[in-house]
Amino acid sequence: MKDIGEKLKDARESIGVSIEEVADDLKLESKEIENIESGNSEAFKDVYNVKYLIRDYAKYLGLNKEDLVDEYNEYLFDYTSRLSLNDIKKAKKERSDAKRIKSPYTNIKKKYPKFWIAFYIVMIILICLIVYLILGIENADKGDFKEGSVVTEKK
Repeated sequence: MKDIGEKLKDARESIGVSIEEVADDLKLESKEIENIESGNSEAFKDVYNVKYLIRDYAKYLGLNKEDLVDEYNEYLFDYTSRLSLNDIKKAKKERSDAKRIKSPYTNIKKKYPKFWIAFYIVMIILICLIVYLILGIENADKGDFKEGSVVTEKK
């Protein structure tokens, strides 16, 4: 990271731009520019965000931003590969222990179990069967249906 910072600092000084000018143009704090140039990535809350700061700073200075971003990615890989499993577990636990804000837009509604779906289908079938039987009994009471008789058409 210090190599990247030195390249950026050398390029800035060679074109005669002050840290304040860079900070104003990139809409950053002067302290952020100083931390990048000194290679102090621990000063940033999000080490992944530093990549974009380096990219923008390199582009501003007219340097090859892809090369510097690749170099930072290599540094970041080395930095993250040195983390112990205990540190990762600790961070994961802290993240899961944090209270999360529940939003009505992100809450997932519970799905009904298959049992309830089957229960409702059986109930609908039973209701239809009962209605059919009731209508059949009413028709039999009216005389439309007589047991053992054959219906013939009158001419």
